[in-house]
Amino acid sequence: MKVAIVHDWLVTYSGAEKVLEQMLTIFPEADLFSLIDFIEEGKRDFIKNKITKTTFVQRLPLANLKYRSYLPLFPIAIKQHNLRKYDIVVSSSHCIAKSVSTEPDQLHICYCYTPARYAWDLQTQYLLEFGLHGIKKHLAKCFLNRFRVWDRKKSKSVDHFVACSDYISERIKNAYDRKSYTIYPNVSVEDFELCEKKKNYFVTCSRIVPYKKVDLIVSAFSKMPDKHLVVIGDGPDFEKLNAIKTPNITLMGQQSFKNLKETVQKAKAFVFAAEEDFGIAPVEAMACGIPVIAYGKGGLLETVVNQKTGIFFHEQTADAISRAVIEFEQTKLLPPAAIREHALKFSSERFRKEFSQFVDQCWIQHCTSNAQSDV
Repeated sequence: MKVAIVHDWLVTYSGAEKVLEQMLTIFPEADLFSLIDFIEEGKRDFIKNKITKTTFVQRLPLANLKYRSYLPLFPIAIKQHNLRKYDIVVSSSHCIAKSVSTEPDQLHICYCYTPARYAWDLQTQYLLEFGLHGIKKHLAKCFLNRFRVWDRKKSKSVDHFVACSDYISERIKNAYDRKSYTIYPNVSVEDFELCEKKKNYFVTCSRIVPYKKVDLIVSAFSKMPDKHLVVIGDGPDFEKLNAIKTPNITLMGQQSFKNLKETVQKAKAFVFAAEEDFGIAPVEAMACGIPVIAYGKGGLLETVVNQKTGIFFHEQTADAISRAVIEFEQTKLLPPAAIREHALKFSSERFRKEFSQFVDQCWIQHCTSNAQSDV
């Protein structure tokens, strides 16, 4: 089998890239395709130091920083990839990778992190975050509406969808009217050791951007002066947090992995207020034996066990977070070792095994179907 793996874009090493890393571990001989690749030399181990086949977007001005601004060109660019010589095409996609052109005799499996949110359910929020107004906002809405139609049409060429959670499986059904099989993404639980000695503070860790709702967590703790909160992360909303924080809240900003891990390990609980497709950070916290206080919607309903490995709140408000913190302090959850044991269900080894088996099954089914067609 000749395998091609198509990833949306390569600019950082984050959640989707960690899944890509495991795909390349399963298929080390696979060729790698992407719209752009700006991963620096010395940081390319996760893609096995492969030479990525990119598109003309790679050569556009400021593409390494402003690549999202070229979204209207993505449908044209993705057509540049010629995949005819491959038996299996695996797309790793939250935007455009699943829209590569394939032939009927090829097997195309898409690992879908989410249908593009800015084109589907969060269009209004994204337009607001980009600060578009007037004619620019109108033109952007027109394009996104057209992109949504094109995206749905191109989804029909995928043979099998794999969703990163049951929550995303439902979104795939709503957006593309396609069934999907859930395989949870890999979390580097082996990088987070159990720590049973906790200190008297709560912690949250994420990019400081609007949808992460870190401001709600800070607002909640600003009304609980007897409880200490540590915030790790940086982003465009960092100064907003500075303006509302109180003396019991520590903003650490961006930290090294070593400092991040040590801070999370010793916390009494991890607080998380975003609606996530899966949610890697809460699983990493549980791998340290840390219970999670989380917004009870989205992928976290599948990773956090209420009243056992964490506590849910059901409104994205500061008051709801405050009530959940109080409930947490009054509830006996599983001990740290049991919480870690639960987190180990989301390991890289588990992902490789499940995804490899799924591809093998689809390939056998594909070959059988083609053989019957030839009879």
